[in-house]
Amino acid sequence: MSPEAIVTLLLILAAGIILITERLRADLVALLVLSVLGLTGIVGPDEIFSGFSGSVVITTLSITIISVALRQTGVSLLLSRVLDWFAKGNETRLVLITILAAAVLSLFMVNIAAVGVLMPAVMALSRKWQIRPYKLLLPQAYGTTLGGMATLLTTANIVVSASLLEAGYQPYSLLDFLPIGGMLVLAGTLYLMTIGRRLLREERTSEPEKATQRLGTRLATLYQLTRQLNVVRVLPDSPLANRSLAEGEWSTRTGLMVVGLVSNGTTHLAPRGTAYIHPGDRVVVHGEPDPERLAALKLVVDDSSGQIPQFIDETVVLAEVVVAPHASIIGRTLRDLRFREKHSINVLAIWREGKPIHSGIADLPLEFGDALLVQGRAGSVHALHHNEPDLILLEEDPDAVLNPGKTTITLLITLVTLIVAATRLIPVAQAVFFGAVLLLLVRSLSMNEAYRGVEWRVVFLLAGMWPLSIAIRTTGLADQAVTTLMSLIGGASPLLVALVFLLTCLAVVQFMGGQIASLILAPVAISAAEALGIDPRGMGMAVALGCSLTFLTPFSHPSNLLVVSAGGYTVKDFLRVGAPLTLIVIALILAGLVVFWGF
Repeated sequence: MSPEAIVTLLLILAAGIILITERLRADLVALLVLSVLGLTGIVGPDEIFSGFSGSVVITTLSITIISVALRQTGVSLLLSRVLDWFAKGNETRLVLITILAAAVLSLFMVNIAAVGVLMPAVMALSRKWQIRPYKLLLPQAYGTTLGGMATLLTTANIVVSASLLEAGYQPYSLLDFLPIGGMLVLAGTLYLMTIGRRLLREERTSEPEKATQRLGTRLATLYQLTRQLNVVRVLPDSPLANRSLAEGEWSTRTGLMVVGLVSNGTTHLAPRGTAYIHPGDRVVVHGEPDPERLAALKLVVDDSSGQIPQFIDETVVLAEVVVAPHASIIGRTLRDLRFREKHSINVLAIWREGKPIHSGIADLPLEFGDALLVQGRAGSVHALHHNEPDLILLEEDPDAVLNPGKTTITLLITLVTLIVAATRLIPVAQAVFFGAVLLLLVRSLSMNEAYRGVEWRVVFLLAGMWPLSIAIRTTGLADQAVTTLMSLIGGASPLLVALVFLLTCLAVVQFMGGQIASLILAPVAISAAEALGIDPRGMGMAVALGCSLTFLTPFSHPSNLLVVSAGGYTVKDFLRVGAPLTLIVIALILAGLVVFWGF
């Protein structure tokens, strides 16, 4: 073994120990690995930074941008409603439908794309039903991997199929992976619904409780908002009927803030001043109604429903903004600032001295540190964050639909992108990159939103680890491993040979990924099968499925990395849940080779 190979092996061991013990952040470890490989000259200057332009990194970055666009335009909301229709708010059913949806999506698209499309919808359901994200996201990632093992369209499976064709054998058809892969999906789902769920039950004190609750719900409770909400009905002879809200001067004449309108059976939240009021309409207002004022205006309080009136949804949200230090608006009132007219946003309450103030806020001079509870369209609140330096937006609702008018075009572009990627008309990285660029061009999201939405930790982790796979190949470490493998399996039974290749794949994919592992091991497996008189297509099947054994660590596949931050997972979580699943999958692959491939 060469000195470079020894250094590479020691570097792998050191990085693995640091990652498991969690002494350093994973992305920092990746950058340290990159630095050592570059400084020692094991990987040359032309290749040391190649990971940043590699197809895996570009695919991950592009899919993240597409996911942000899907969330901001409401496509993820539509998908979450479909999942919710099946789950009906039950946690067990929600875990099950998440796994199955991930598996089904990965049958037709690359795994990372399936995760990117599904993850925002799963997170929305997590917040809606106050289910901690870590209970859903790891099963989603594993479900995606299991589904990818049942189709030819997974990258590793395509590589092995191409290797068979080059060697003169019949390549795999689309359904050749389904018998064993379908069995793996069923068994994996059963495991994740039973043993796997119990292994994920430990509480994460680092995960804030608020992450599982909608922002609007928390703010409404904190500001005691529901006590101030009422519904008034407009009588036919009301002087405010048959006029717009602005023409009727609703806020001035009633002393109430209009937050919603029910007209002809349709609910309009945060209606604009141009909204027309008809006789019989029900108006949702914030404030304490004055009976004498209402009587004079021919308005009556309508509490017939007995329910809290709706005042927010995915497009109209609550948010909290704080007056910044040295702001020019300090000492001025909301009426002076013409706040609603300028920003199309309602201020419902002001938090001062530890309690909410609901009445008289329009004429209350603003002070440094005041927190304003605002209601408005998600896009308007988002714009306030960027256009008003005197106010600091504390938090945005992650489920808010910022661009509802772009839903159709975003869905269309995404579907075309995924179809092109699945059919391999052009390379996957190019397909999803072009799709992301198109979404930026049609303004489904802005460039700034794209930059903020990218999970840069994942990008640097992948780019930093990429040179390690180069070092494993160029130093002869991979060849040494293959030579040792061939010396061990000579004369062994077909099933034992398949097991050795599965375990080799398991080890290699943790550092090099399934795509590279399949490129290295597929020709070796075919040659070994020919030498030992074993069906090369069956042995290729073992290698292809073995290259999807990415359950043990978050670094073995980008789809795992995408869920790490949102789920609050550690390497130990993957080992604890993934190790039993890996053993089950290996056992079932061997059983499938016996039943379906005659081993």
